[in-house]
Amino acid sequence: MPRAVNLARHPTGAVRPEDFEVVETPRPEVPEGWFLIKNRVFSLDAGFRQWMSAGAGDNYLTGMQLNEPVQSIVLGEVVESRHPDYAVGTLVNARTAWEEMSLLDGTDLCSPLLAADDMALSEYMSTLGPTGMTAWLGLNHIGQPKSGDVVVVSAAGGAVGTIVGQLAKAAGCRTIGLVSSAAKAQWLTDEVGYDLAISREAHPDLAQALVEAAPEGIDIFFDNVGGSVLNTVMQHLQEGARLVLCGAISQYEAEVEPVSHTWELITKRARMEGFMFSDYIDEFPAVIEAMEKLLRAGELKTFDQCYQGIEQTPTAFCDMMSGASRGKCLVVLED
Repeated sequence: MPRAVNLARHPTGAVRPEDFEVVETPRPEVPEGWFLIKNRVFSLDAGFRQWMSAGAGDNYLTGMQLNEPVQSIVLGEVVESRHPDYAVGTLVNARTAWEEMSLLDGTDLCSPLLAADDMALSEYMSTLGPTGMTAWLGLNHIGQPKSGDVVVVSAAGGAVGTIVGQLAKAAGCRTIGLVSSAAKAQWLTDEVGYDLAISREAHPDLAQALVEAAPEGIDIFFDNVGGSVLNTVMQHLQEGARLVLCGAISQYEAEVEPVSHTWELITKRARMEGFMFSDYIDEFPAVIEAMEKLLRAGELKTFDQCYQGIEQTPTAFCDMMSGASRGKCLVVLED
């Protein structure tokens, strides 16, 4: 029988493996207009933690319910179909759940995938998937980088952060990454290619570190953290700065920290805007094509941490949330 990872309890504070349970599920029957996929790769995304808490739910997603599979973005292959647009053998990207098999009707961010022969399937859940889309669309639509801009990225060692830094560097920007540990900061500069990295471990006074790293101010802040990090960065902006609100990992497992330096947005004529990658679904094919070219040319590198098998999903998600993993966190069910 196919397996799924259910939400066993609503997490409070830091998420734990015990919050999830791997269970067997019946193979779904396929009604007219639906199709069944066998999932091959799970994308693990910190933002989904927001909808695991008790009472969660908003205009974007409903809250996750106990004893139901955890919501996720997946890549799978059609194994049975009664849908005219999804023949058996079709690869599919979809927002569904941590489960080995998913029953779909083609809605909810579901689309066929034409994978290039020279690209690993996992790329389409990483640089060529939601992660890469998020980095590209947020940076280019809201950040609008120009050569010479100073770009600061929070959670720079994570999935989106590693790609944003490379894209900004390719655009001629000076890149500064914010991370938790000194080891991760060293990795950012040595491997990912950031010009400079500031770690909370080595530089607990972020305000002073930013003064030293960017004395003339920050042109683009790509924020994945929110809270006190966002509040501090808002005091170090250049005129006309752009703040890209991508995530708020600081508040997924803790109380929301207030942001008080909004006056800086006025005096610096700065713009702060949030977004979801799904806002730009019509642009996905063009973005994938552009990113494929960068990967083939060696101008963009993927940094993935892959876990094997559905039973590793709870551990993988907890590692990602605690900062133990680097780059994009994936669970590979079948290569």
